[in-house]
Amino acid sequence: MKTILITGGAGFIGSNFVRYLYQKYPGYRLIVLDALTYAGNIQNLPVNINEGPNDRFIFWYGNVGNGELVDTLVSQSNVVIHFAAESHVTRSIYDNYLFFETDVLGTQTVANAALKYKDTIERFIHISTSEVYGSALNEKMDENHPLLPMSPYASAKCGADRLVYSYWATYGMPAIIVRPFNNYGPYQHLEKVVPRFITSCLSGEPLTVHGDGSAARDWLFVQDHCEALDRILHIDREKVIGEVINLGSGRHIDLLEIANSVRDAMKPMNSPIQHVGERPGQVFRHTCDGSKAKNLLEWEPCVSFEEGLEQTIQWYRDNEAWWRPQVWMRHIPIITASGKRELH
Repeated sequence: MKTILITGGAGFIGSNFVRYLYQKYPGYRLIVLDALTYAGNIQNLPVNINEGPNDRFIFWYGNVGNGELVDTLVSQSNVVIHFAAESHVTRSIYDNYLFFETDVLGTQTVANAALKYKDTIERFIHISTSEVYGSALNEKMDENHPLLPMSPYASAKCGADRLVYSYWATYGMPAIIVRPFNNYGPYQHLEKVVPRFITSCLSGEPLTVHGDGSAARDWLFVQDHCEALDRILHIDREKVIGEVINLGSGRHIDLLEIANSVRDAMKPMNSPIQHVGERPGQVFRHTCDGSKAKNLLEWEPCVSFEEGLEQTIQWYRDNEAWWRPQVWMRHIPIITASGKRELH
């Protein structure tokens, strides 16, 4: 039975992938390590961990900075998939220490353990982010786009990304770096823009848009991301070890269009669009060049933004008990460059 360790497996993307693996591969044993910060939730997992032992699924409540625990779990595993990270750009503006502690030092801890057991670790898949690129300098951003992180979150993820690469280059650790563009879908925390807009409509509240709303992102439905990771997990490892792989759609959509799309789909009675100040360190456009993933993995997204948004809206309609306790965290106070305090 292949054993896969998933760090951050109770978070948004991590838990979607854990459920994907649990349903598709009944012969795999999954170990999830998660610190259950505000963005992690045991309700996201595919099994009820209070129901007793499960030969296929083990949950560990713990931090990736705990070297002894991480070492023990990695020693039991064949594959490590490292999602664990603090991931919210706006939150990183006022709480940056935690981001570097988790995203960089936590990654070092996990990578050190994977290096120690590299003879039995088949592959180490590190989930990075397109935020490491900063704003697009070209029409589309391939894996050789300069790394120009524009926020503490992005710079912490950039440090982790390059740290993992250095472990492959220096020690031969079987690392693969994945740079997904903006994910959305079920189980996403309300601090992120798509569920924030959806739940604002469900609550009859304004949809707050940074600046004029022209900042644009490439949007990837989380199920498509899971299918790409499945390819990376099962392809001949010699084809992907040491590689950096973008995952995205190649289409960018700005925030104002997202807000209008949500309102058009949901037709709320009282949810106008409300503009707030521009977010410090804003990235103004991300557009993925996914040709490497297409050629190497024979993968490209199957779900259009419109289809994914419809599915996501329905999930939040059907799961108010899951998201309602998070409402107070949808907006975060920051001090703008002009010294003004705003909720973003």
